[in-house]
Amino acid sequence: MLISLFRLLVSILLLASLSLATFSVRADDWLSINIKGVKGALATNIKAHLGSLPESSVQRRAFIFNAEDNIEAAMHSMGYYHSKVTQDVINNGDKPWRLNLTITPGEPTLISWIDIQVKGEMQTDPLFEKWLSQLTIRPGDRLNHGVYDDIKSQLLTLALARGYFDGKFDLAEIVVDRDFNTAKIALYYDSGQRYHIGEVTFTGHTLEPEILDELVPFKLDAPYSTGNLGQLNRQLLDTGYFSNIKVLPLVEQVEGLQVPIRVELSPRPNHSIELGLGADIGNTVDNNLEPRVRVTWRTPQINKYGHSQETTAEWSPDKPKFLTTYTIPLTHPLDDQLKLRIGMLRDKYGVTQVYDSDERQFNNTGQLESSKMLFAVIRQQRLQSKWLFNYSAEVMKESYQQSGVDYDPRYVLFGTSLSKTTRGDNSLDPKSGFFQFYSLEYADPSLGSEVRLARLQTKFKWIETFFDKHRIVSRLDMAANLTSNNSLENIPPSLRYFAGGDQSIRGYSYNELGPSIDSINEDGQILREVVGGRYLMVGSIEYQYYVTPTWRVATFIDAGNAFDVNQIELVTSVGAGIHWISPIGPVKFDVGVGLKETDTISRPWRIHITMGAEL
Repeated sequence: MLISLFRLLVSILLLASLSLATFSVRADDWLSINIKGVKGALATNIKAHLGSLPESSVQRRAFIFNAEDNIEAAMHSMGYYHSKVTQDVINNGDKPWRLNLTITPGEPTLISWIDIQVKGEMQTDPLFEKWLSQLTIRPGDRLNHGVYDDIKSQLLTLALARGYFDGKFDLAEIVVDRDFNTAKIALYYDSGQRYHIGEVTFTGHTLEPEILDELVPFKLDAPYSTGNLGQLNRQLLDTGYFSNIKVLPLVEQVEGLQVPIRVELSPRPNHSIELGLGADIGNTVDNNLEPRVRVTWRTPQINKYGHSQETTAEWSPDKPKFLTTYTIPLTHPLDDQLKLRIGMLRDKYGVTQVYDSDERQFNNTGQLESSKMLFAVIRQQRLQSKWLFNYSAEVMKESYQQSGVDYDPRYVLFGTSLSKTTRGDNSLDPKSGFFQFYSLEYADPSLGSEVRLARLQTKFKWIETFFDKHRIVSRLDMAANLTSNNSLENIPPSLRYFAGGDQSIRGYSYNELGPSIDSINEDGQILREVVGGRYLMVGSIEYQYYVTPTWRVATFIDAGNAFDVNQIELVTSVGAGIHWISPIGPVKFDVGVGLKETDTISRPWRIHITMGAEL
């Protein structure tokens, strides 16, 4: 019995050792390679042609046998037709063999002549002419079959994208003269006729057909291009009605030269609720962290006419907000909309201080608070020149206390605005761009407002990148309230101008800068309040340097203020920051330091954390 157990144990150990030995052999390389005489792209191409290293003795023999032919093919593809290969195989028995390869490339083959000809309608296509002008291959270049194949592939791809479905190569060849080490490339392409876009049909939706027809950015029988179809896809996506969109050209159902287009749509869920948690950092007077909770309810499509709504409820300790917007498409679902907006919100402005006679200084006691209710009707149109044109009527009532007096003015504001954003690219961190905004609002007692008021605003932002890594961002905001001197206290805080914050003068908290007034409170103390001004002028210039494609450092200067005719005080801040270019837009960590202590602010500095695209 003991002998049997001993034999069994020996057998198990023997099997285990054999298994480990087998595993060990499989884990080792069967062949190692040493290549001399070439480097860079040539060496990489040779390794690619040689393929994976062998995993058995049979594969090893085949690998060594075919190595010279594979290397010759790799050299030919890179334009070397007179290369020499020396092989030295070291047989190490059971250990990995070694294959030493010494390669002498020889003289490269140079391109002496390139002839690319296109006949048919594509010959006059501006995109073909642009593609041809951007080709970098030139006579005198070293022959590279991969570059030749790429050019052929690009030409075919362009032809199909532009609707030349019957195109074919009449001639596509490389003629190599090995005696003189020269090559001639000839590509003759016959594009044939260009196809056009036929009828566009939509499936999987419940909208009125006219709404979708308005989203088609081209006319029936327009020249076919994937760019046109991509624009249609973007238009449909921008409506927010659909969760999935497929734009399918039915090439197999061509009628004459017209390609029918079928668009398969999947509607979004009837309702969606989005919860957001966050905090304001650096935007409070006392530099505290202010938590925020936001709930957004969206109904992307209410009825067959494409109506939609978005309702947002936001809570923060001192600035709750409720806003709902009902959108009605008019002549175009995206470019012409009527918006009905209802809102209730509370906000804080400026700084409120009380003078401490014992310590002989002003101490912060809070801010100017206001509660506001509004109802607005807005028509928003996108003009053919890409300008965004708005005109609106807004009824608002705002309650606030200033210098111990309660105010409750009502306004009916009639306004119009014009804005345009130009981007150098469509990324969330554009290399260049320019934003401009102009607006005019008017209120009059004969039209239901507390006082006569004209509000003028203009904003500019300019972005430019130099030498790939050096980026400049500058902005300028200007505004004015035109009204009589004895009407200032009846203009609510939300219609006045303040400065400070991450979009204004960094280093100071949000809306804490502006003209101030002094008064005596109920306790006989001196009360100082920053109440905002009639005018605003704030500018900034920021230099950004890309350390890596996703990280950059920045330094900036902000200057300006909100002011009145009798209170003009220039405030300047400087600072620096670190920015991460995330997939959802730049995340910026900036530290701003104010260079001036105002009557209501001492030790001005702030940390600002912001997220989102600059345009």
